[in-house]
Amino acid sequence: MNALLQIENLTTGYRVGKTEHLLFENLNLSLKAGELVCFMGSNGAGKSTLIRTIAGLQKPLAGKIIFGSADHVTKTIRPEKISVVLTDRISAVNMTVYELISFGRYPYLDWDVTLREDDKKIIDRSIEQVRIHDLINKKLYELSDGQLQMAMIARALAQDGDIILLDEPTAHLDLNNRVEIMNLLRKLTRTTNKAILLATHELDLALQTADLIWLAGKDKTIITGIPEDFVLNNSFDTIFQLKGFDLKTGKLEHEVYQHTSVKLMGEGYEYRWTKNALERNGYIVNSDAHEIEIQLIKKGDGIHWHVHQSNSQTSVVQSISALLTILRN
Repeated sequence: MNALLQIENLTTGYRVGKTEHLLFENLNLSLKAGELVCFMGSNGAGKSTLIRTIAGLQKPLAGKIIFGSADHVTKTIRPEKISVVLTDRISAVNMTVYELISFGRYPYLDWDVTLREDDKKIIDRSIEQVRIHDLINKKLYELSDGQLQMAMIARALAQDGDIILLDEPTAHLDLNNRVEIMNLLRKLTRTTNKAILLATHELDLALQTADLIWLAGKDKTIITGIPEDFVLNNSFDTIFQLKGFDLKTGKLEHEVYQHTSVKLMGEGYEYRWTKNALERNGYIVNSDAHEIEIQLIKKGDGIHWHVHQSNSQTSVVQSISALLTILRN
């Protein structure tokens, strides 16, 4: 893949008087076309500062950022080539969604700030890519947080640059909106060949959507790798120091308090959620258990759980809740 941006020996941070406060030092990274990169790390690591530095909104303390493909390199970014979606609130809430999206074309307009037909086509294409046709005439104050974020992404697309930077685009959104936005960003890298970098805390979604992870590590560094490798080599555990959550299984660590082993037989997602309910309620699921055996059987009218306990008859129930009631009794 073609590198659209290269970071060389970059140091970021801020100055207070004559004192420099360093957040990252000597970074060497790149963004490639068609790649979704999730930038992760603990709070206060400096993710937003790096995003703003790459965008040209904040000066680096040292090093350089090189923009462009291998055959066309420049050290100064043209404003239309990089789009930014920050967490800053919009004050002009009386504008329409269409007007907001049209601002993405402003770097290309002449002094009279008049949209040409080509500009309108690009705006319409951005609306189509994000699928917000029903919102374009609404005022910004009428939008939910998720709808506003989709409109901001459409504005970034209308700018039609090679790179899109986003800072916590799913913050304060519900699950449906978080999933929708992450899936949208992943799809956009495939359909537009843009490089998309987003700072995020959504570890569960990043594991399933990111092509590459930038992980803010110790000693003001950033390590890079694919999500699966970071799970297996414990990089996520080292940085986030996860408490009671096993990344390798994707599950919370449940306390065993029933001191009863259960043999569970079945398959599919029904098996997975039955096992989850048993472990959440303190049981040990063990294929060698004999005291209690549970078999999942799919029938035309749904799922049946056949429960056989030693020294008793087999019981049949049609919900996990009823299954747990039998085990408790």
